[in-house]
Amino acid sequence: MKTRRFYRFITIALLSFSLVSCASKAESESVISPVNTALIGETLTKGDALFKEREDLAKLREAVKSLAAVRNPDGRNYEVEWKFAKYNYFLGKHTTDEKEKEKAFEDGKLAGRIASRMETNKPEGYFWYAANLGEQAKLSPVTVGIKSLDDIKEAMNKVIEIQPDYQSASAYDALAQVELNTAGMMGGKPEKAVEYLEKALTINKENTYIYLNLAKAYIALGKKDEAKKQLEYLLKMKPNPDYLPEYNESVEKAKKLLETKF
Repeated sequence: MKTRRFYRFITIALLSFSLVSCASKAESESVISPVNTALIGETLTKGDALFKEREDLAKLREAVKSLAAVRNPDGRNYEVEWKFAKYNYFLGKHTTDEKEKEKAFEDGKLAGRIASRMETNKPEGYFWYAANLGEQAKLSPVTVGIKSLDDIKEAMNKVIEIQPDYQSASAYDALAQVELNTAGMMGGKPEKAVEYLEKALTINKENTYIYLNLAKAYIALGKKDEAKKQLEYLLKMKPNPDYLPEYNESVEKAKKLLETKF
């Protein structure tokens, strides 16, 4: 009799465990939302439209928020990740709210890293990972900057290896900025910056940042005549409609350099 009761107890216990396991599995599966490709496509289109109006920070914030809503750790989308990194980079660059700036660069860096691991032979993830990390380095040159230099260089060199003309040859510009920003005690060399920027100009002649930073590199080398030529050329350039905010920023900085350095 006792033996029968024992076996009955074991049977009930196993059945209960099985039911609980099935319930837990069902509950877990219900939490993971399936990838809605139609929604992702609509959101990416909306994000692109909002990004075109990025001079309005409210539109840029909306672009970031819309992509955040469709990011799914259980079903990553490459385009969502790298564009989320890109939008955060621009938000961090232009917001005056320090907490928002720090969060944007951190979120952008992490999303860029995810994208670079998803598609190792495409440039977008590497570029926006390094771009966000570079801005973090500028905010915290001691705690972040020194430790991140190799990572930034490695990622930007990977972009050059994959697609040298990506983002109007901006990987060369980024490497040049590393040289200029670390000149002196940290080993950066303006001569190396000039080398990167001159190489960039053989690939793309419409990127206004290249002329601006080439002027800065020449100034650092004491070559003011060459620097002035770059700035004057920049001011005469016809803006690319797709990069009008960046053109306007470059023009403003070029005028300040002409006023203060010459």
